[in-house]
Amino acid sequence: MTGGHYRWTVVALLWVVALLNYLDRQVIFAVFPLLREELGISSVELGLLGTAFLWVYGLLSPLGGWLADRFSRRAVILLSLAVWSAVTWFTGHAHNYRELLMARALMGVSEACYLPAALALIADYHGEATRSRATGLHQSGLYAGIALGGIGGGWMGEHYGWRPAFSILGAAGLVYAFVLLDGLKDAPRPQRTAVNSEGPRFAGALRQLAAARPFRVTVFANALASVAYWCIYTWLALFLFERFRVSLTTAGFSSTFYIQAASLAGILAGGCLADGWARRNVRGRLWTQSIGLAVAGPFLFLVGTTASWWVLLPGLVCFGLGRGFFDCNLMPVVCQIVPADLRATAYGILNFTSCLAGGAMAAAGGALAGWIGLGGAIQISAVLLVVAAASLAAVRLEQPRKTAVAA
Repeated sequence: MTGGHYRWTVVALLWVVALLNYLDRQVIFAVFPLLREELGISSVELGLLGTAFLWVYGLLSPLGGWLADRFSRRAVILLSLAVWSAVTWFTGHAHNYRELLMARALMGVSEACYLPAALALIADYHGEATRSRATGLHQSGLYAGIALGGIGGGWMGEHYGWRPAFSILGAAGLVYAFVLLDGLKDAPRPQRTAVNSEGPRFAGALRQLAAARPFRVTVFANALASVAYWCIYTWLALFLFERFRVSLTTAGFSSTFYIQAASLAGILAGGCLADGWARRNVRGRLWTQSIGLAVAGPFLFLVGTTASWWVLLPGLVCFGLGRGFFDCNLMPVVCQIVPADLRATAYGILNFTSCLAGGAMAAAGGALAGWIGLGGAIQISAVLLVVAAASLAAVRLEQPRKTAVAA
């Protein structure tokens, strides 16, 4: 069951989980105007809804990744899906801001385990020849979730209010957890030595990862990229709603569809480019990421500057293309620079730092809106993308470590 076509079946099964993962976390941003009206929430409090999720999610991600390295990745994925789906259902039944904030924090707890475990499981099944493409295809589920969260959330909110979407999504996730019970299998993993048969303990794993300079640079660049991503995730729909005076449905659609459709094209092109380039040059995946961010930054700056809808749309598309180049190679780069039994832990650290940075920007966006405007916040994020691109381009790598090759 672990060879041949099943490795792509794993990607397909997890694609649906990735879709639900980002649908559940993203849909709330499309109904910000409704929450502000019904619950009397300020812009800063709206930002804190994003921050509460991100900071809890980020703080627990290294531990979630370590659990996936030490125990069954399949079990971690199933438990994470079931719990966050229940929390999503509860979100639709919140009566006040306090309950809504608590639900977002609980969602951060439950989702913290999924991505490190899922990407590590995909890396277990896929070797160097297909790893970027497999990771990219899984990533497309996240993009689809963001797009559907914006489009569907805006449409549902406009026609039925903000609560039904959460109840429907929560129920769908619980049903799909039963599908995975039979369909998803763990991959054989490299045997550990008798000296450390259980793998490194949590503190030891963190020290081992912190000692690798390429990993530290990757963490830094990913944190800067996440500032830009979460500025867009949290505030773009409201930015379009206010600047261009469009409907809630149009704002939700435009803030997600163009970026995510372009990101899908970016991960497919970037995955093929990186898989081929990496066979000729050990830095091929890093350079693919750097090119992506170097393209995304200037076009995101344009998004925050323009007052023309027809200039805005190409800016969103080019930002999405560059983002796809970066995202599909994040776990494959991790596989080059850390041991195989620390992959999920390493990705958990990436989530931790990126969520702290992204959460700070989600909250700061509300404060910046009254100072330099949301357009100014987007421009700052764009500059940080260019800095991240330069830092990745400067990383030096030796030949790939044997421990990073998939079983």
